[in-house]
Amino acid sequence: MDRRKFITATALMGPMVLAAEVTKSVQSKEGQGETIMANWLFVQNAKNFTYANGKLTMHGVNPITVMFTDRPVRAAEHMKTEQFIPFWSEGKDSFLKDPPNAALSFVDHEHMEDVVVTLHDPVLKGEDLSYRVDIIEGELPASAEHVSLFIDVVGMPLTPVSAGGVRRRTRRRVYRRGL
Repeated sequence: MDRRKFITATALMGPMVLAAEVTKSVQSKEGQGETIMANWLFVQNAKNFTYANGKLTMHGVNPITVMFTDRPVRAAEHMKTEQFIPFWSEGKDSFLKDPPNAALSFVDHEHMEDVVVTLHDPVLKGEDLSYRVDIIEGELPASAEHVSLFIDVVGMPLTPVSAGGVRRRTRRRVYRRGL
């Protein structure tokens, strides 16, 4: 399945179905197991968006951001969307220093579309989440409905002593049994 079909299918199924299929959380006692790198992807959903002057505002954004990994870990979790915003704070592995790419999938005139962007400067006000975006591929209309934002990989070591910071560690700690 190519990336475009995957994004379209996942946007239509919703993050809960995705989480149910992907979730295989592997845990053990601290200090046991091998340190593994896991690439986390994030999904944010909203009822609709508006776009003007390089600013994307997702309206009716879900208060939960889904996060998941691919092989070998195959884990899925979620966090409050308000807790996702601090990933832009300064630090060695922050999105401020290395802004993430994202695929924005939406329905425009009854057709599923997607645009690839780079995300900057998130602001959450109530149920509205805004990003300054740089468009990498595609065109954003002034508005559209049924929005899913697939935020690109964040590689993090999955160990209690990682340098990713306390906020990020507590949400990304996964160990493999028997290693």
